[in-house]
Amino acid sequence: MKIYNTLTRTKQDLKPIKEGEISMYVCGPTVYNLIHIGNARPMIIFDTFRRYLERKGYKVNYVSNFTDVDDKIIKAANEEGVDCSVITERYIGECKKDMEGMNVRPATVHPKATEEIDGMIDMIKTLIEKGHAYVAADGTVYYRTGSFKEYGKLSHKNLDDLQSGGRALLVTGEDQKEDPMDFVLWKPKKEGEPFWESPWCQGRPGWHIECSVMSKRYLGDTIDIHAGGEDLIFPHHENEIAQSECCNGVPFAHYWLHNAFLNIDNHKMSKSLGNFFTVRQIEEHYELQVLRLFMLSAHYRSPLNFSHDLMESAKSALERIRNAVDNLSFLAQNAKTESMTEDEKAKAEELKKFTERFDEAMDDDINTADALSVIFDLVRFANSEVNGESSKEFDLAVKDEILMLGDILGMQFERKAEVLDADIEALIEERQAARKAKNFARADEIRDQLAGMGITLLDTREGVKWKRN
Repeated sequence: MKIYNTLTRTKQDLKPIKEGEISMYVCGPTVYNLIHIGNARPMIIFDTFRRYLERKGYKVNYVSNFTDVDDKIIKAANEEGVDCSVITERYIGECKKDMEGMNVRPATVHPKATEEIDGMIDMIKTLIEKGHAYVAADGTVYYRTGSFKEYGKLSHKNLDDLQSGGRALLVTGEDQKEDPMDFVLWKPKKEGEPFWESPWCQGRPGWHIECSVMSKRYLGDTIDIHAGGEDLIFPHHENEIAQSECCNGVPFAHYWLHNAFLNIDNHKMSKSLGNFFTVRQIEEHYELQVLRLFMLSAHYRSPLNFSHDLMESAKSALERIRNAVDNLSFLAQNAKTESMTEDEKAKAEELKKFTERFDEAMDDDINTADALSVIFDLVRFANSEVNGESSKEFDLAVKDEILMLGDILGMQFERKAEVLDADIEALIEERQAARKAKNFARADEIRDQLAGMGITLLDTREGVKWKRN
């Protein structure tokens, strides 16, 4: 398997530190509100990557944090007149609901920043002792960026040309810094803010230090993969590398993966512009499996444009696959023979080629777009090769292949079992009897009655099928 490493700007063979195991850290959301679809893209992409790694036999230790101390959280808590923990616990819970809706599996560990303060203080102490950090007069601790000669190696920026900024949580003016590029590791408390005791002052950590500490605690000094959105490359991930490598004396991560931005109607998604959607807002109009399919329809390193038309296209695509699966289930239930013929056995062998093509796509830097195209080719194969004369064994073999490949992508192609009320079942049976007796007026009347109840009947050559509107 080859993956694109932001650090080297090349595709590289995936070679884990420990054979058969992968350590992976993915930056999670700041929990002050409902997650938006920009948060959803890395969640879906790297969940899919994890699923595929497990399919290849790796044991994946997958860590994704919740940032639960931040200026935005404090602001939300103050506006509501509650403790910050009330805000963060609420939105961690809501985030987990959205993740479940998108079929994003829980991480091996979901650490919270506020539960790792001791580790952050220890790492900051080490950085000070090694000369990579210093304490200002008011107790602010800054990282001495110039002490790390490789600073800028991830973002491929020249240190002399960089400007300070980003999300370095500054609490005073530039005059306290030795260099404009130095960033905050620890900051003094302000009135109305949560704080912790430290050797320097009562305060709280800067943003960048938390991921360095949580990655070290749960995965080790050096990890296989660190991932997140491309907006995190600089300064967040750059600063993580500087902190971790200066503290631990070893490389931080061997591979860095970043997904591209999500645009809204060809404009960069931005809360300040008001052109963003929460996952919950999308769920009001679409099943979240549609959102997942949409996210996987483009390569993760390509910018993805979100629009109503593209979501409708994803919805139709999902429906097309599910209809094929429904048809295969129906044919299997009504098959005239159980076992495959010799001709069917030969066709079943062709299914392996779809798996091989799928794996080739995923092995090429997680190319989910091409992997999905294999599934659509498989659906066309099913529609052409499976019919009322095929055996149950063959029907199920084709169906299982579609479901298996879909499951690797986190897609649920089999509809949830629906139970018709007894009166609806009775009406369908009555309609069948009316048709048999050539009482077509009554049959049509029943069809209209069922339509009014939200049930559409489909008369096919294989028999009567139904779907709920």
